[in-house]
Amino acid sequence: MDNRITLLETSDAAVPLNLLTQAELDTWKSTQTPAYIAWIEALGFTGGAGQWCLLPDDNGRPHAYLAGIEAGAARWALAELATTLPPGDYQLTGSYSDSLLAQFGLGWALAQYRFERFKSKPSAEAPRLVVGRAYAEVVPQIEALYRVRDLINMPPNEMMPEHLAQATAALAEQYTAEFSEIVGEDLLAQGYPTIHAVGRASSHAPRLLELRWGQPGRPRVILVGKGVCFDSGGLDLKPAKSMRLMQKDMGGAAHVLGLAELIMSHTLPVELVVLIPAVENAVSGNAFRPGDVLKTRQGLTVEVDNTDAEGRLVLCDALTRAGELEPDLIIDFATLTGAARVAVGTEIACFFCNNPTLAASVQGCASDTEDPAWQLPLHAPYERLLKSEFADTLNAAASPYAGAITAGLYLQRFVPDTVDWLHFDVMAWNVASRPGHPKGGEAMGLRAMLGVLQARYAATTG
Repeated sequence: MDNRITLLETSDAAVPLNLLTQAELDTWKSTQTPAYIAWIEALGFTGGAGQWCLLPDDNGRPHAYLAGIEAGAARWALAELATTLPPGDYQLTGSYSDSLLAQFGLGWALAQYRFERFKSKPSAEAPRLVVGRAYAEVVPQIEALYRVRDLINMPPNEMMPEHLAQATAALAEQYTAEFSEIVGEDLLAQGYPTIHAVGRASSHAPRLLELRWGQPGRPRVILVGKGVCFDSGGLDLKPAKSMRLMQKDMGGAAHVLGLAELIMSHTLPVELVVLIPAVENAVSGNAFRPGDVLKTRQGLTVEVDNTDAEGRLVLCDALTRAGELEPDLIIDFATLTGAARVAVGTEIACFFCNNPTLAASVQGCASDTEDPAWQLPLHAPYERLLKSEFADTLNAAASPYAGAITAGLYLQRFVPDTVDWLHFDVMAWNVASRPGHPKGGEAMGLRAMLGVLQARYAATTG
């Protein structure tokens, strides 16, 4: 991997790391020698979050470190320390539960993620944290989240539909799952016309990727991910500034592969199907046009109002296929609308759901895992904004308002009413670095969804 999971189960060379809040510092001082107290005061250590201070032994060698954390902090308490402490192995002093050590380890490792595949000189060695028995719990989560970031951070010339197919096949092989794909003109022959229409202008053939895992007969969970590997906007061409980050437009595909890895690594008792429509929305003489009327797999016709609303076109055929498989649950992830970013910003995953109980579970798990997600409504009266004079529906509303909602309403038409459905509209990118979240590709809502799925299918275990 191009990044580092800098956690250890054990280490004989670990230096003690003592975590203190500002309120705890005075108590700690009362148990120390005057020399140590003078030392930390001379260094200006006040116990502030992210501060650290070396405590030398009598020979001047590192004896222990003090580090400041925010009161009540857990997952992200060590995220800033992970990027500022000197290289070496660290072990927390005091008594911490395996669960809390896993949370500390998650923030530590996510903070130290680096994408360096195309750099000639790697970053300096990073500090490592001993997390004991929590290692086995937290590392599978980190590997899945790293996978999402890696896929999104890949430059578009290295992450076209065929490369995304290779990544999906590699994940399938790792977990003894089945992989298949429908490519190019075969999409038309097998009934996926909108996926073909969006991707046909590219020299990189469009395709529908499928991964299957788990025992038949268990509840079937289907994950659908938008895999637009680069989005020029099509004939409704994006301006350069808006096009710059469009390598992340396959972020939905990256998310469902990450969630699939979490499901498989935790051996959840489900039958898993992953569907990824993988395309490049390019410009050429055979590109689909504004005003075109396309027929979908479901049979509905769609008038193309804007070729830059291509994500919902590739998703609708995949969602129709998902419904045909009679699932217990459909979850889709997509970098779908700028309107969602206006509504909740870049750091929160917004979601839509057709089941209030399921939506409440997502909201609760998002809070519990500090993996923020917020529900927006599937406000049915806004369906009038998608009315077409010449087809069954428009692919995008002409109105500048409620763009995330109308996109969700469009997708809902392709999901059976009897199936629970979650639609995530995510940024999939950190626009600036903050503790635990370096600039670049980001996984959003996946830790929350792992909790949702574990709760939903726990009764089927054993």
